[in-house]
Amino acid sequence: MRSIFPAATALAFGCFVLGARAQNPSPMDIRACTAIETDSQRLACYDHATGRDNLPAAQKKNESSTVSEESRNAPASSVFGHENTSRVPAEQSENAPIKSLSLLDTRWELAPESKLGTFNLRGYKPIIVLPLFATSNQNTQPHSPNPVNTVTTPQDLDNVEGKFQISLKTKLWQGVFGDAGDVWVGYTQSSRWQVYNKEISRPFRETNYEPEAMLVFNTNYEFAGWDGRLLGIGIDHESNGRSDPLSRSWNRVMGYVGFEREGWTVMLRPWWRVPESRGDDNNPDISNYMGRADMQIVREWKGQEFGLMLRHSLRGGSESHGAAQFTWAFPIAGNLRGYMELFKGYGESMIDYNHNATYLGLGLTLLDWY
Repeated sequence: MRSIFPAATALAFGCFVLGARAQNPSPMDIRACTAIETDSQRLACYDHATGRDNLPAAQKKNESSTVSEESRNAPASSVFGHENTSRVPAEQSENAPIKSLSLLDTRWELAPESKLGTFNLRGYKPIIVLPLFATSNQNTQPHSPNPVNTVTTPQDLDNVEGKFQISLKTKLWQGVFGDAGDVWVGYTQSSRWQVYNKEISRPFRETNYEPEAMLVFNTNYEFAGWDGRLLGIGIDHESNGRSDPLSRSWNRVMGYVGFEREGWTVMLRPWWRVPESRGDDNNPDISNYMGRADMQIVREWKGQEFGLMLRHSLRGGSESHGAAQFTWAFPIAGNLRGYMELFKGYGESMIDYNHNATYLGLGLTLLDWY
């Protein structure tokens, strides 16, 4: 399974490089542009939504001059953003009130008015930098039922380290079945760094690589007071890219079911692990520890975002294991947000898939869930 990781990672990164060079949004509501993470792409999206990209060059120049003159003469409050001076298409401002897009719409482009086309870079899972990531039970001797993947000599590891994570996605294909179905690819990489452990030259203790591909559909139904908005299926590879005895990996076929209501988002993800040959499986019991399904609950409240992840093996007795993670993101300045992460259970990382511990992380985030 380790041979899959470099190719899948290269595919994901290739898509993101293309995303930095391409922009082809279809006609849409201007509100959807706010979800684009890249400044140049977001500006191009606004130009397309307002029809400015179809104007002759001379008219664009005159329009820019007019806007500059208006800015010089405008009250200070409007110049510094206390007043909304964005230009909205006439037909939109006259005939329909502007309604905020939901969290799932802004991140997955579900509604027709939120469609932005292909190869736009977007955030996926939290992008975080945690100078403090601490536990009282560091996994100094990782083990597995496969003897080849059991460490025989304890490692000299600090209980306090650093952690960071990057996570991006982009849409490869919009409208797979006519107007329905979008194909997305995502890539997440997270590292645990023994940055304070100078005795062993501050190594990276564990880095996990997770490329994935997803076919996502917009849905419209109600269940127990929640709006069912998303349904999808995908393939996921996750590994730490290391050699034995520290090698860990698995491949999964995953389902995605998204619900929301005002201020709340819930994502359910059941999965099935793709079997591996007995001699090549470096963590044969991983599903009994890192689970067969998880649920992510996100609450937005007064500019803050609270997240709760619950994961379980869906088995009883000695095979019953799981994990929970609570996160809190809060504004600091502009797009910079403070971030707190509390994890309890099995599988905080791939090397710790069968290790039960509590971890506390404090730091910063540029992007939260979804």
